[in-house]
Amino acid sequence: MGETRVTAQEGRSAAGSSPIVVETVPETAAVSTATTAPPASEEPGKASGRTGWADWPARLRSLRVPRRPRLWFEILLIAVSYWLYSLVRNAVPEQKTAALSNADWIWSAEKSLGLAFEEAVNHAVNSVTWLIVSMNYYYATLHFVVTIGVLVWLFRRHPGRYAATRLVLFATTAVALLGYYLYPLAPPRLMNGANFIDTVLLHETWGSMASGDFKNMSNQYAAMPSMHIGWSLWCGLTIFALASAPWARILGLLYPMLTLVVIVATANHFWLDAVGGMACLAFGYALTRLWYGSLPHRLPKWVPAGNGMERLTGLRAARLPRPAPQPKPAPEAEPAGSRGP
Repeated sequence: MGETRVTAQEGRSAAGSSPIVVETVPETAAVSTATTAPPASEEPGKASGRTGWADWPARLRSLRVPRRPRLWFEILLIAVSYWLYSLVRNAVPEQKTAALSNADWIWSAEKSLGLAFEEAVNHAVNSVTWLIVSMNYYYATLHFVVTIGVLVWLFRRHPGRYAATRLVLFATTAVALLGYYLYPLAPPRLMNGANFIDTVLLHETWGSMASGDFKNMSNQYAAMPSMHIGWSLWCGLTIFALASAPWARILGLLYPMLTLVVIVATANHFWLDAVGGMACLAFGYALTRLWYGSLPHRLPKWVPAGNGMERLTGLRAARLPRPAPQPKPAPEAEPAGSRGP
C-alpha cells in the first residue's frame, strides 16, 4: 500500500477554486525517511553510544590555547604547588652517606677539569664581611621575591604568555624533585675534610633555611640541581625576552649571573649544580614548546576577554563603544486578494 499525500496548489487567490493535487508516495520511502532522520533534540553521537569521545580532540586543542589567567586560581595554584614542592623535597630521605660520597666525587671531577674554584671564591668573599652578609640575605630572600615579582608582572602585562611561562617554571621544578631523589648531594659547606666556610652559620644570618635553627626544616642534601639557578635563569630569560626597556633586559641577564656567584661564595652549591639547574630549565622549555607549539615569548601578548573584547590590561577589559542599534525592517505588504472576504 502507498501513502496518499494531499497538497494545495499555491499561488491562487482564496476566492477561486483551488485544484487539489494528489501524490502517491511509496510506503517504503516514507518509512525510510521516518527512521533515518534523528530527532532534532538528539545530540550527535548519542545513538552510537560514543557520546563525548569525538569531542576529546577539540577539548585537548582548547586546553592548548592561551587564555586569560584568573587571579584567585593563580594564587591558589602557586601556593599549593610550592607547598607540595617543599613537602616532597623534604620528604626525600636524607641519605647522608650517599650525599657526602657524591659531593666528594663532584669535587674530584671539578679538580680533574681544573675548575674547582669554589673554595677560593668562598674564602675571598668571606673576608669582606658586608659583602658576604649581603650575599647571605640575597640567597635567603631574592630566590622567592624576584620569582613572584616576575609572575605578577607576567599576569598584568603579558596575560597571553603567562600560562606558558608558568608551565616552564612548574616543569623545571617538578623534574628537579626527581634529581633530589635520585642523586642526593651534600653542599660544599657540609663536606667532610674540606676547607669551606659555612658563611650563614658564621655570620648568623637571619632567615636562612640552610644553617642554624632552621636547617632541620629543610633537606640539607638536596643540592643537585640548583633551583636558585633554575629559577633565576627563568626570571632572567623571561625579562630579557619580554621587557621593552633596555635597562630591564640587562638586569634580566645579570640576575642569574650574580646568583651563580652567590651560591658559590656562600658554599651552598658547586658550579656543576648550576649546570643541573640549567638542564631542568631546558626540559621545562621543551615541554612547553611541545604543548603550546611555540615558545612563550612568541605567543600573543593579549588574549580575548570572556565577552569577546580584546584584553588591553592585565586586570581590566577594554571599554569599547557598543555598536549602534540597527533599525527594524519594515513589514512587507501583503499581495492584493490574499485575504478572504
